[in-house]
Amino acid sequence: MAKITLTDGAKNTNTIDLHDADLVIGRQDDCDLILGGTHASSHHARLYRDKGEWMLADLKSTNGTLVNRQPISTVTLRDNDLIEIGAVQIRFQADGRAEPAPQTKAGAPAAAKPPPAATADDLALVEQMSRHMDAIRQETGKVIVGQREVLDQVLMCMIAGGHALLVGMPGMAKTLMVSTIAKVLDMDFKRIQFTPDLMPTDITGTEVLETNRTTNEKDFRFMRGPIFCNLLLADEINRTPPKTQAALLEAMQEKRVTVGNTTYTLDAPFFVLATQNPIEQEGTYPLPEAQMDRFMFNIWVDYPLEHEEETIIRSTTVAQTSQPQKVLTKQQVVQLQQVVRKIPVSEHVIKYAIRLVRATRPGNEKSPDFIKEYAHIGAGPRAGQFLILAAKAQAVMGGRIHVSCNDIKTAAIPVLKHRIYTNFAADSEGLTSMDLVKKLLATVEEPAEADYT
Repeated sequence: MAKITLTDGAKNTNTIDLHDADLVIGRQDDCDLILGGTHASSHHARLYRDKGEWMLADLKSTNGTLVNRQPISTVTLRDNDLIEIGAVQIRFQADGRAEPAPQTKAGAPAAAKPPPAATADDLALVEQMSRHMDAIRQETGKVIVGQREVLDQVLMCMIAGGHALLVGMPGMAKTLMVSTIAKVLDMDFKRIQFTPDLMPTDITGTEVLETNRTTNEKDFRFMRGPIFCNLLLADEINRTPPKTQAALLEAMQEKRVTVGNTTYTLDAPFFVLATQNPIEQEGTYPLPEAQMDRFMFNIWVDYPLEHEEETIIRSTTVAQTSQPQKVLTKQQVVQLQQVVRKIPVSEHVIKYAIRLVRATRPGNEKSPDFIKEYAHIGAGPRAGQFLILAAKAQAVMGGRIHVSCNDIKTAAIPVLKHRIYTNFAADSEGLTSMDLVKKLLATVEEPAEADYT
């Protein structure tokens, strides 16, 4: 049974067994756990169980709730997490005991823990994903005509826990597709139009000075920006200066935002889908390579087919009556992300992914001749990580828990396209990075038996 151990400023300790009931923490008499002192709010935080996980939610308290020294809004608790509410420290123990630190010899790293195995609920969700994917496509198709490959790549990236860059000509319904996906997956959606005068605080939020009506004292209060959502659409991200573009970096990588001296954890799940217009580059600020590498996928949104364009014109010039319905919940998306991390991958698939990534580097002696001739810079190790995660997500979307080299090939173009930089020779012959990736997929062979001896 899970437990919490309380320690107040006087070092008095108290251990409480947790059951499957909500526990409201605060200093009001109607709270389940009453804390003394003035630092705790009347109803400060809520400890509850959801889908087998213990969750802690801050109830918009005055001084905030910290977990492992970081301010939180809602967080999934892990064994031995330290909760701080004012002067009271609460140690959460998932199984009723603190986990001992690993003992190793001096200078020797601790042995890595084996990845957690998928539960019965995880396997049941994966088995249903094939049917869920059909429903997602059907509901999205009420608004978006065609673009199935784009939709699948966006969902693959989201389930893998990454962020995507959508590149396409104006009027390709990129913004509409993202907002529709948010409705189908029941996510809190926000959109930011990136402009040259946009400031970092317009994204993250800012602190405002307010006067307390009761005490008449002045205090700063943090006003959250649009980045506090589940699905953030960064529209035309290349039209804002680098300093504002960089405001997304910490949120994309660490899933948190730092304003002043305080760090705020973003609610899960959190995705950034950024759009770029490939034309009208005058007056834009191209994303630096470091920030481009933060995006798992670079997805090209192409023109629709002729019959699809006829359907678009016919359906969008009359009154719309059909609205997309929710298919998955936010909690199920988070669960799918956790399942992706639990799925094992064979050595054969890992070798193929590494071989494909290393073949993109012109300095590698085993790279194909066309890479040495036309590529300036190849992909780094992060590309290999993203290939494996995306391949796992592709398997989950198909209702499978085994990953094949075909899953790697499906993810190769959106993962590698923006990580291969062509040189002047390629540009003069009209070759793009996508052309080089397609050539690599046709050239690089899967590992054979001889590669294991």
